[in-house]
Amino acid sequence: MSGEGELTEEVQERAQRLAQQLEYHATRYYQEDEPEITDASYDALVRELREIEERFPELADLGSPTQRVGSPPSTTFAPVRHAVAMMSLDNAFSREELAAWMARALRLLGREAAGEELALVGEPKIDGLSLSLRYARGQLVQAATRGDGRVGEEVTANARTIIDLPDHLLALPGAAQQLPEVFEVRGEVYLPVSDFDELNRRQIELGLRTFANPRNCAAGSLRQKDPAVTATRPLRFFAYQLGEVIGADPRYRVSGQQELLALLRASGFSVNPEIKLLLGLDAVVDFCDQLLTQRHTFDYDIDGAVIKVDELALQQALGATAHAPRWAIAYKFPPEERETLLEEILVSIGRTGRATPYARMQPVLVAGSTVEFASLHNADQVALKDVRPGDTVILRKAGDVIPEVVGPVLSMRPDGSSPWQFPTRCPTCGATLIRLEGESDTYCVNIDCSAQQVQRIAHFASRTAMDIEGLGESRIELFIREGLLHDVADIFLLAEDRLVSLEGFGQLSATNLVSSIASARDQGLTRLLVGLSIRHVGPTIAQSLAREFIDLDALVSADATRLGAIDGIGPAIVDSVIAFFAAPSNRVVVERLRAAGVSFRSDRYRGDQIGETPLAGRSIVVTGTLVGFNRIEAEEAITSRGGRSPGSVSAKTFALVIGEEPGAAKVTKAEALGVAIVNEEGFRHLLATGELPSDAAADAIAPALEK
Repeated sequence: MSGEGELTEEVQERAQRLAQQLEYHATRYYQEDEPEITDASYDALVRELREIEERFPELADLGSPTQRVGSPPSTTFAPVRHAVAMMSLDNAFSREELAAWMARALRLLGREAAGEELALVGEPKIDGLSLSLRYARGQLVQAATRGDGRVGEEVTANARTIIDLPDHLLALPGAAQQLPEVFEVRGEVYLPVSDFDELNRRQIELGLRTFANPRNCAAGSLRQKDPAVTATRPLRFFAYQLGEVIGADPRYRVSGQQELLALLRASGFSVNPEIKLLLGLDAVVDFCDQLLTQRHTFDYDIDGAVIKVDELALQQALGATAHAPRWAIAYKFPPEERETLLEEILVSIGRTGRATPYARMQPVLVAGSTVEFASLHNADQVALKDVRPGDTVILRKAGDVIPEVVGPVLSMRPDGSSPWQFPTRCPTCGATLIRLEGESDTYCVNIDCSAQQVQRIAHFASRTAMDIEGLGESRIELFIREGLLHDVADIFLLAEDRLVSLEGFGQLSATNLVSSIASARDQGLTRLLVGLSIRHVGPTIAQSLAREFIDLDALVSADATRLGAIDGIGPAIVDSVIAFFAAPSNRVVVERLRAAGVSFRSDRYRGDQIGETPLAGRSIVVTGTLVGFNRIEAEEAITSRGGRSPGSVSAKTFALVIGEEPGAAKVTKAEALGVAIVNEEGFRHLLATGELPSDAAADAIAPALEK
């Protein structure tokens, strides 16, 4: 394509504009650690400029952003000139691009005709900050950022605070103990995801702006002027490469990337455990696919895989371009962050009256699904992020996590934009919205608000509560309009002859709904407590209360001392439970439920519950859809037998139960930890005996994702 087409003034202006945009965003990313656009958007700008330069070589020069690595170092730190340049990597986004890179490498090595497959090394691409460490006779003397690849910033004092970064090299086994005169190690500084989440939790508690992501937080932490601030951030380091090495004895001479990593490990560095030796394109693609599946099981962010030629002599033969080695490539995962237009900020009213702002955006595909709406949580979070209608915003959706608006792209904000103001009145009923003292949430306190009414009844009928099939929001709205529903007790007064007269109902649908309502009468105290929408009382707290009291009447009669003595029931929950049942309107609903024949009996005293606890002290995690249990039924089956049912797999997990379409991350983590994986048949055996299926029932032990 070189030289193809006519070089017009429009093309020249576009190339100049792209170069200016890339300069600006590189400075925001590398120097200020506050990027405005996503990695995917930045990569798209680079690719567009590179395509223009390939078509019109006269526009390309060494000063182009496509030919440079990183960004010039800031003036905050002393400059460090790298003895061996810290280069960037070319990117691949598909199997075809990986295949093209491998074919190019074989051609340059003269091995294409022989059909030879290269030995390669696959490594997770850690989403962190590159760092070069210089050791003199085994002592750390200098740490520097990548900068523009040739000149970085000295951050030695800050780097010394990194948890797993050695101040001294370990001497290798052998007779001679002479350490190299110079031993330069390259790697990636990162912040564990769990520590990042904890930092953001503290920021929220202090009313401060949260960090955008672990990478930016790690980069900003390493580049603090005061090392004492860096020391408060639990940064970590993975080593993966060497820079300059001088005066090393033969023990430091390695022939391949795998050997090099073993040398780094023996010298005292952390090396990523997921690195693998690969042979051929199929193995490379499988490795990349596996990392993509596993990416959320790691306690560090990865945004792709790095593939390197293993043999160092071949690396040297392949050489490098002006900015990237020819012997390595980065395979980039599909973006989990995308940019889109925030069209409108709306407010929804929940079953407790809480007013929650949410964003309506131009639909965008992110992490495999199309997203149009995302919660903005509360007034404080909208103010901290300063997102406004008309903004281009960054939207994040990691794995199966709820979509989150990260923040605005300020450089694209329309002129005349003004901060969004939280409404003073309920958008549904017009009542005044009130923010309670000491709380971050705002509430509509009109108990007759129709939005609350719909949400309360829908929650009561939901699968986690009374599990009334066929009673969704649209039907609830219809019944409210027809005067059939005012509160949850009215559900049990719905009759077939009245339902069949309504639009959308036939005899069968009316019969099925009434039958489902009848079954709900005997769901037990746990589900009833969940369904009543008592503030702070979810399934876990409801189970604790239902284990402690014989029935609802005993719970209602309990005082604060009695409630507070229950494990896991704190003052806020005690106050909420007492206040709920003290309210006359709630007492009326309770009595109407009693009159309708709804069981108030505790699960512990129901006839269908077993009295033994075969799962005492054992943690059972459930993922996927089971045929004989919905999610809350599975959890109740476990907890009623003395077990626990957390939402995530850990080393303490006794077994992982998988149904249809299980969470791949949970299965992968269970495999890695050696946790037993059982299917639904194995789960029933476990519930009955407290033990995993025996060899005689080996078919009940499900191989990972066999289904």
